[in-house]
Amino acid sequence: MKIYLNGQLVSKEDATVSVFDHGLLYGDGVFEGIRIYSGKCFLLDEHIERLYESARAIRLEIPIDEQEMEKAINETVAANELTDGYIRLVVTRGSGSLGLDIRRTSDPQVIIIADKISLYPPELYEQGLKIITASTLRNHPQALSPRIKSLNYLNNILAKIEGTDAGCLEALMMNHKGEVAECTGDNIFIVKNGVLRTPSTDAGILDGITRRAVIRLAREAGLTVEEVTLTRHDIYVCDECFLTGSAAEVIAVIELDGRPIGDGKPGEITKDLKERFVKLTRS
Repeated sequence: MKIYLNGQLVSKEDATVSVFDHGLLYGDGVFEGIRIYSGKCFLLDEHIERLYESARAIRLEIPIDEQEMEKAINETVAANELTDGYIRLVVTRGSGSLGLDIRRTSDPQVIIIADKISLYPPELYEQGLKIITASTLRNHPQALSPRIKSLNYLNNILAKIEGTDAGCLEALMMNHKGEVAECTGDNIFIVKNGVLRTPSTDAGILDGITRRAVIRLAREAGLTVEEVTLTRHDIYVCDECFLTGSAAEVIAVIELDGRPIGDGKPGEITKDLKERFVKLTRS
């Protein structure tokens, strides 16, 4: 495996950063997860745009520009001879002294990892997921903007632990108002009476790239799509539910907190959108 590290492709064993890097010490950095389909990076422009916006939001200056970043990503994919896989693009603050002052850091690290990925077992894409509601709340949007895809994922990790402890592979997170936000690594959608609904970005969610793509596909299919406030009650009584994410793609949810959703099977609209997404990414 070849890893891109600050302008060079190096072996996995040689891809190292300083123990004084603030990405390690404080989670100070940003990242993107990008899918590779048929040798091409899916919606790469949108991912790169979000990465640089996240970096600007935390006053992190990425040492290469957007065009160089795109070239570096494509070179890393080619070097690893991947036709289908996943990219983890990371930019850290760089090494510095102990302490939070960003003025005492230097040399931001640009790291690109390209590898294969399998988030959920294949059978769950046919059967659907069972999830629970985590007691861990989504970070308050005024404490940490959900539009920043930062390296500090402890909030999501704690909720994920609750899910796995309950025997589930995902967990639903509520926001500080008690409204539905998103799952630990995926955005959430429901279908009720033929209308597709998903929390708005005001709910404190990440504006997912796959979420955007699925909304576009749904509207192209003639579905009404609403970005609205949702509660757990809305999920309990909906007809269908599914999650979206770069790694997860589109996967049905058939149960929340032990309560079956709809008839307890992936719904027709969910299956149609999943097929449309597959067609979009594999054509």
